[in-house]
Amino acid sequence: MKLPAIALLSLLAISPFTQAKNLVVCTEASPEGFDIVQYATLVTADAAAETVFNRLVSFKPGSTELQPSLATSWEISDDGLVYTFHLRPNVQFHHTPYFTPTRALNADDVLWSFQRQLDPKHPWHNTAIRGYAYFEAMGMRELIKSVEKVDDLTVRFTLNHPEAPFLADIALNFASIYSAEYADQLLAAGKTKLLNSQPIGTGPFVFVRYNKDAQVRFKANPDYFLGKAKVDQLIFAISTDANVRMQKLRANECQVAILAKAEDIPQARKDPNLAVDELEALITNYIAINTQHKPLDDVRVRQAINLAIDRPALLKVMAGGGKVTEAVNPYPPTILGWNANIKATPFDLEKARALIKEAAVEPFKITLFVRNGSSTSIPNPALVAQMLQADLAKIGVTLEIRMLEWGEMLNRVKQGEHDLVMLSWVSDNGDPDNFLTPTLSCSAAQNGENQARWCNAQFQDLITQGRRTSDSASRVKLYEQAQELVHEQTPWILLTHPTLFVLRRSNVTGYVINPLATSNYWQVDVQ
Repeated sequence: MKLPAIALLSLLAISPFTQAKNLVVCTEASPEGFDIVQYATLVTADAAAETVFNRLVSFKPGSTELQPSLATSWEISDDGLVYTFHLRPNVQFHHTPYFTPTRALNADDVLWSFQRQLDPKHPWHNTAIRGYAYFEAMGMRELIKSVEKVDDLTVRFTLNHPEAPFLADIALNFASIYSAEYADQLLAAGKTKLLNSQPIGTGPFVFVRYNKDAQVRFKANPDYFLGKAKVDQLIFAISTDANVRMQKLRANECQVAILAKAEDIPQARKDPNLAVDELEALITNYIAINTQHKPLDDVRVRQAINLAIDRPALLKVMAGGGKVTEAVNPYPPTILGWNANIKATPFDLEKARALIKEAAVEPFKITLFVRNGSSTSIPNPALVAQMLQADLAKIGVTLEIRMLEWGEMLNRVKQGEHDLVMLSWVSDNGDPDNFLTPTLSCSAAQNGENQARWCNAQFQDLITQGRRTSDSASRVKLYEQAQELVHEQTPWILLTHPTLFVLRRSNVTGYVINPLATSNYWQVDVQ
């Protein structure tokens, strides 16, 4: 409908004073849910942990340096076993149509948030259908001896043993602080499932609604303890196709497009309406091999598959015209303990065939799970899968490709249905343990977050020692040995460490690209 000229002029004249300021972000997939402790993916972290929730401590924007958040300060005992956190006073939980808090955040909320995951007898413990991905994979139940309320604004954690990355771990999504009062309300009403669809936190944005596979809407939290966000409404527009995200950005239908394709960057740099943020993020692209499936339980077969991959050709496709670094270790070279003595796996069909013969396996068929759509980590997963299929055929391995929606793929992989699965892992805190324990430890194998289902006692002992010592030189030696075992046992086919690109409209200010690859929009403004 067209407006009369006079009416249109009147609307334009008053719009700066009456229209809400919106920020629309084009995202690449749907969040799995909003009960963040159940999930470990970036898209869900952006839609819950970075909007609705806070932790006791957080990372400074654009870095892995810790800073106060819901806790203003903390003390650590000399033996490294006791952490005492002092909570920020007068922090308000969200007011929504479905919940009105009667008190500010206090120690009871911190206890509830951790005891729910820690105590199997907690009334909320079994309500997490997917379990507690990070908490379980990182062995937190074995680490945390107790969480105690000292007073309303003081909480004490006692550990069973020293843990070097513990403070950084407390900044991770699984340590998000929930409202115990809201949880009590849901439990009394028999509506515990709503915690995953109607979240309540203390974060910079208040959840409004979610239209599955289409849109997530938030509004600025007027009571946010660090100050109200620059925009009034935050909208995540979901599109699995990077080309569609780019079109929407150019048309100003969204002002930020995360996980942009590298091939779109040269043209974006020439467009005066667009800006490019670029960073070598702490990401590893890999293919996990399900070591519980035959004949993949034979290390010789896994090594053969690894040797049969034409990496130079594959890397060119994965770069997509941009920059990637070939991955030779499970984490990037900027992280403590990266093993410089390990060399990239060569392309060697003759050796691969010899290993298959030595393992005495007949030509066999395996299935590769691949997500639909694309991302900055793997710009064209379908093409990468087809190249792998052609490579493996040369050693008598038939590769069946299964393209799946992101959430469905994750659910099936957690149940162990895959033979191979193409994934990315992004560091949450910049510590080497964060790459190895959540993805390759025995505890992670038990709960399905270790997609290789690989449990190696020697490897487990090395990373356990690495967590329990605070001496950097000792940690380096332990992690170097751990990476040698990964190289030898081949639970992963290592691919690349990609460059992270985020595109935005040039009038968007305050966005800080994050080496941990999550996005926080609290200080983002649209001029």
